Amino acid sequence: MKPPPFEHHLPRSLQQAVASLRSLENARVLAGGQSLMPMLNLRLTYPDHLIDLGGIADLAYIRESADVVRIGAMTTQREIEFSDVVRRALPLMAEAVLCVGHRQTRNRGTIGGSLCNLDPAAELPLVSLAFDATVEVANADRRRVLSMAEFAAGYMTPGIEADEIVSEICFRPWTPGHGYAFDEYARRKGDFAIVSVAAMIELGGDGRIARASLAMGGVGPVPMRLPDAEAILKNERPVASLFARAAQRCEAIEPLEDALVPPWYRRRLAPVLAERVLLTAAQRAAARRG
Repeated sequence: MKPPPFEHHLPRSLQQAVASLRSLENARVLAGGQSLMPMLNLRLTYPDHLIDLGGIADLAYIRESADVVRIGAMTTQREIEFSDVVRRALPLMAEAVLCVGHRQTRNRGTIGGSLCNLDPAAELPLVSLAFDATVEVANADRRRVLSMAEFAAGYMTPGIEADEIVSEICFRPWTPGHGYAFDEYARRKGDFAIVSVAAMIELGGDGRIARASLAMGGVGPVPMRLPDAEAILKNERPVASLFARAAQRCEAIEPLEDALVPPWYRRRLAPVLAERVLLTAAQRAAARRG
């Protein structure tokens, strides 16, 4: 099918984009278009105006400072995939982005678009939550910063106002030598994950787990952290039995149900993947620690 008629706008700055979004009735923002364009073609949405952010070069960047990595909302997944900064400072993201769709979709898909679409099984929102990333949004009057937990307001619903546009996502890298792992299970390569899990582990000087992050996607309306499992890990020796015990906390989740996957399947799969990524993250932390 062809999309319904709409007027196309191509602003050259964020200021122009937010001004258009406020002034135009029934407008939608277009980032990479990997979700919105199929929705238009299927006549699932009927905007009168499409505000295309593709002409705003200032929103596409990966910048590293002393303790933070800033990624512009229009940075493509392909740019993230090949970024030396991401590979070194955010290795969990570098691993997860390879699971995003296919090369063709990563060429066009953007990190800001992925976060705003907020599919429960999408990889980049999950990684952002695992890092406790912050999201900067802007309208014609101001800019404000949301934690990723605040940003993920509900099923495919970002916690932003109708006149706001995501401009930047900010990540604080973990200490060099931390361990990380990402894994997901999907029916076919490139499909949205039935369950996905991200983990990071940081070892202290005594070899015990000083810090841990465990996040899961595909099981709830938004990506979720597992604080009970993280608490089990902290200050403990990184042994297989510990990871098995922490992973069992995943059995308490109330998974999504869809036409293809019943809840019991996700509930059974979640601890298997959680134990796997925790073990891999710990092994990598030990190896990188030397």
